[in-house]
Amino acid sequence: MEQSDLEAENLALRQQLEALLREARNNEDKMRRFEQLEHRLIGARSMAGLLRLLLNEYRQSFGIDCVTLALLDREQETSAMLEAERTRDDADKRAQLDGLTLLNNLAPIESLFQDLARPALGPYIEAQHRPLFGTPSPALASVALLPLSRHGELIGSLHFGSTDPGRYERAAGTKLLERLAAIVSVCLDNALNHERLKLAGLSDMLTGVHNRRYFEHRCQIEVSQARRYQHDLACLFLDLDHFKSVNDRFGHAAGDVVLQGVAHIIQGQLRAGDTVARFGGEEFVVLLPQAPAQHAREIAERIRLSIAASPLLALPQGEALPVSVSIGLALLPKGHLSGDSRMLAQELVGQADQALYRAKAGGRNQVCLAA
Repeated sequence: MEQSDLEAENLALRQQLEALLREARNNEDKMRRFEQLEHRLIGARSMAGLLRLLLNEYRQSFGIDCVTLALLDREQETSAMLEAERTRDDADKRAQLDGLTLLNNLAPIESLFQDLARPALGPYIEAQHRPLFGTPSPALASVALLPLSRHGELIGSLHFGSTDPGRYERAAGTKLLERLAAIVSVCLDNALNHERLKLAGLSDMLTGVHNRRYFEHRCQIEVSQARRYQHDLACLFLDLDHFKSVNDRFGHAAGDVVLQGVAHIIQGQLRAGDTVARFGGEEFVVLLPQAPAQHAREIAERIRLSIAASPLLALPQGEALPVSVSIGLALLPKGHLSGDSRMLAQELVGQADQALYRAKAGGRNQVCLAA
């Protein structure tokens, strides 16, 4: 073999070795980033935080063009958890959940997977994949679809899209993606259970609405937002009329049914973003962000009229029990308010409570506005 041939062969071998070393370093770096993300997924403190990691951090860390997620949410439990965590200055965080779809059934995704243990890789097919990715720009060329399952049942799917047709080839190895799908599935399950426990501590066990502890925390947040953005904020303080006589005449079981029914009626009259809580006994409180005085009064009147028009089936024989409610309405003053948000929140609730007493003294079953 001539010297020039040997030199050419040595050069080719050297280039091949350098390519292998580069690939090894890339794989090592990829594994390091994957393990870092793994730890962050496992350590996520909330459902929203976990979803933001999946939809944004993974995409940025691994240079993926598009990441979307579909989750089964038959009972709207996940959507309720995300809504409960939302605050009014969280527009940036809500945007970080773009790409999330909550499904009331599995029909849109169950046909994607032949095997719940293996991701599906291959070219982007418009008719099949557009419902998963929307219309990304630039157009996708290859996709990886990861089934998420718990106890052998599909609970959702995680979708990666790339403009590179060779990134997710059908013949590519899927061990790392299989591991990611398993970790994400467990983390979602853990996050749901964690949120259930958290909500249980912030909910009234009888009526299912928030409890006083949650309301007081939420009220400070809403006051802070109202001050910051000069928004209206209204508070309603509601008390069932003659409720003691219900318990005395018909028993506490009937009283419990009445409280549950009233809580349900109040919720049905509120907007997304409003807050209702049981304050104690037969008292409820409501926060109405961005509700001017007239709008807040209209909501209060709708609640009052709906309760009065809906006799509750609370008696053992199924008889309807008429119920009415008195409501005090207070508004957070606009402008430069002195004091911290906690003190202002207490004053707002106190003014609504005073207005409630005036409604009671004025004959009950009415709405009274604080001075």
